[in-house]
Amino acid sequence: TGVVPFMALLLLQRRPVAGRALLVTGPGCPGHGLCRSNVQEQTRKQVALLNATAQDLFSLYLKCQGEPFSSETDKLCNPSGVFFPAFRVNRTSERKEVMVAMYKLFAFLNASLGNITRDQEELNPTAKELLDRLHNTTKTTRGLISNLTCLLCKNYNVFQVDVSYGESSKGKSAFKKKQQGCQVLRKYVQVIAQAARVLLPHLSPP
Repeated sequence: TGVVPFMALLLLQRRPVAGRALLVTGPGCPGHGLCRSNVQEQTRKQVALLNATAQDLFSLYLKCQGEPFSSETDKLCNPSGVFFPAFRVNRTSERKEVMVAMYKLFAFLNASLGNITRDQEELNPTAKELLDRLHNTTKTTRGLISNLTCLLCKNYNVFQVDVSYGESSKGKSAFKKKQQGCQVLRKYVQVIAQAARVLLPHLSPP
């Protein structure tokens, strides 16, 4: 547990950590001046893109892992035991509460994608389409984290958020690495759909 500098948060993909993400330095949020004028619209589009591509990413991941993952998906990829940040907000929640929950979710997802990408580069180095999709999803997630940081600081002067990262797969067998990635991505498909339903109305133009 500790204070994690924000830029380090974007790069922290190798080990499980629980801590407090420091979004900016100083007593407030002087960095909000760096927000783009269309940050809210950009954030909406990023969430919609992640939601639209999540199922395809999971399906491609399954295909590249081969058997028994393709034929025993429900058994091997059951996400019930996978940690994901609690997501207890809904459409009637305060906008600030929704933004904080989203930040926690996508900070966790960013680290998890890094873990999965590292494993797939090792286990499936020739799976170019899968690796490209993982890299593109990570890129979108990092951009979304940056925009959420901006909105939290600019609108609510929030510059610290408690974040948690999932279990690292480092040192596990190839099968366990594949299974953990499968479980996390299946959970991601479920959670991103819920997140999009909750967040998008808060980001829609008046």
